[in-house]
Amino acid sequence: MKALVAVKRVVDYNVKVRVKSDGTGVDIANVKMSMNPFDEIAVEEAVRLKEKGIVTEIIAVSCGVQQCQETLRTAMAIGADRAILVQSDEELQPLAVAKLLKALMDKEQPGLIILGKQAIDDDCNQTGQMLAALANLPQATFASKVEMVDGKVNVTREVDGGLETLALSLPAVITTDLRLNEPRYVTLPNIMKAKKKTMDTFTPADLGVDVSPRIKTLKVSEPPKRSAGIKVADVAALVDKLKNEAKVI
Repeated sequence: MKALVAVKRVVDYNVKVRVKSDGTGVDIANVKMSMNPFDEIAVEEAVRLKEKGIVTEIIAVSCGVQQCQETLRTAMAIGADRAILVQSDEELQPLAVAKLLKALMDKEQPGLIILGKQAIDDDCNQTGQMLAALANLPQATFASKVEMVDGKVNVTREVDGGLETLALSLPAVITTDLRLNEPRYVTLPNIMKAKKKTMDTFTPADLGVDVSPRIKTLKVSEPPKRSAGIKVADVAALVDKLKNEAKVI
């Protein structure tokens, strides 16, 4: 069974994000970029399924600029067998990415599609769900445990009331949550091996997909700075502050 894993190149989670002076977006010039943490978990889960003998081939996919090749090399260093880059300088929104992944699914016919639940740059949490809808496949989001049982995949997911376990027939779409696993460290020998693995490059036009943005960002601004806290003498003063100044009660 093939596993298709989507990975995204984002600003590293340790970097303090700064908004451009003109408010058109986030400044990524000379900023460290890395693989989206949720996507790292997705790659790790695919590798673990391969180590159990369930998955035979892992294909890492990224959509974006040419520099996404670095992210794909990292995925192959973790354990992906080959990679596909859908290269585009356009702003790729969730629906466009879902359509590109659907086109690659039709081409590769994977049994399992694994994505991170969301990207830490836009926090959309949409691509996996849109892909499942476009491909008319069963889906399980926010997975905290994945098991293969009798030809089906059992996914435990975190919901407001606790845990929910779904049994999905294959092929299926899974999006990963933080508690699913802890990704392994990438070793130097595996980084060197990744350089020799195959990476194919397509454009959206090659796949017959229109990636024109459907949503326009009007303005990006930093959140307002929090004012310093104060001490109050008693509960009555606290209630008064919350009611008359903060206006939250």
